[in-house]
Amino acid sequence: MPWPKSMKTVRIRQGNLFAADCPTRNILDDVTSRWGALVLVLLLKESCYRFSELAYLIGGVSEKMLAQTLRALEEDGFVLRKVHPTKPPKVEYSLTPLGKEVAERMQALTSYIEANVGKVLAHRASTAKLMA
Repeated sequence: MPWPKSMKTVRIRQGNLFAADCPTRNILDDVTSRWGALVLVLLLKESCYRFSELAYLIGGVSEKMLAQTLRALEEDGFVLRKVHPTKPPKVEYSLTPLGKEVAERMQALTSYIEANVGKVLAHRASTAKLMA
């Protein structure tokens, strides 16, 4: 059966972060959230991690927040959740090709921040003295 004519002409529109109703804002929130950025960069380092490994390696994240973050990144198509049929079930998380692409960009940003944290903290300290 051929596709309906309207399906042939449907286009996925390009995002516009500055439009109030654009879904790109939600995706950006997922990727740049505190835990989302860390999950993406960590998964870039290894091919896959189990939930408990991610929770251990990302200091300070609660299980609830990690689960919510992984679910959001999975819904966006950045993270792949694979369940192995064992008892108990073994669940592993890895990056999809789309996730690898965004994680590489996030890693560039996080590496920049790590390299320049001293400059930022010095600026904060000098600004705090001026305000006091």
